[in-house]
Amino acid sequence: MDPRRLELLLLLSRLGSMREVADETGLATSTVSQQISALARQVGTPLIEQQGRGVRLTSAGRRLAEHAVTILATMEAARRDLDPEGEPAGLLRVAGFTTGVRRALLPVAAELRANHPKVRLRIYEHDPPEALALLTADKIDLALTYDYNLAPATVDDALEARPLWPVSWGLAVPDGDARPLRPASDSEIDIDSLTVFRHFRDHDWIVNSRNTADEQVVRVLAAMAGHQPRIAHHADSLDLVQHLIVAGFGIGLLPVDHRVLPGVCLLPLNNPDVTLRAFAVTRRDGERWPPLALVLSLLAAQRA
Repeated sequence: MDPRRLELLLLLSRLGSMREVADETGLATSTVSQQISALARQVGTPLIEQQGRGVRLTSAGRRLAEHAVTILATMEAARRDLDPEGEPAGLLRVAGFTTGVRRALLPVAAELRANHPKVRLRIYEHDPPEALALLTADKIDLALTYDYNLAPATVDDALEARPLWPVSWGLAVPDGDARPLRPASDSEIDIDSLTVFRHFRDHDWIVNSRNTADEQVVRVLAAMAGHQPRIAHHADSLDLVQHLIVAGFGIGLLPVDHRVLPGVCLLPLNNPDVTLRAFAVTRRDGERWPPLALVLSLLAAQRA
């Protein structure tokens, strides 16, 4: 089987249309169609079928695309073994949460553009559950995810999670409501998390609209403080959470390094602390593919 034709089939399984494959490779759509038809003749079975105005892979086409991942990775590994200085090349699909893309992936993208132009990124914004589902379904190659120390996540045995960075989180509240909890001087010890949660037991809470991890943290700490939180609002944007706080709609968690708006006070949470932990998640042995191995190494260098 022609590896170039296998690569086109794999791109079709990932991108979903002949036109997108043609745009990605610089080929004519008719050429892509002819090459996949030739591959079907080679293997002796149809690989695509009509779906409305477009096409989709048959079950045989999907199975061959799955094999193509291993075949092309093995061929690339052999090439690298014979030419260790060879340049990685390929399209890498990444799904990640907003902060992960902004903080970690965009610097990697700049590095790739400057020094490894043959590695191309396709970026999707998704929260962890969505990103992990896409990774398991082989619709992406890398997921940037997170959990909290008080709400640890588990990943499928077929996946591998590599730690990236931790970030401490605090409780964002209206500035006036925070005054009784502020230390009189910098030398005083911060009030512990359970005392903070007891102080705000009668407030409404604002939690994430797309992921339940921070809500789990809120419920755990509230239970430890002896009450049940009143979840009133859901917002994905951290800036929107702050605007809701200023408008008097409730309180919510924010990373301690996040810029706060006037009228918002960010109280530290200690004993127990609240820590967001970011991860790079791949399918097991995925790092054998040179473009993915390169991106993982660049992400690890940021952590170091």
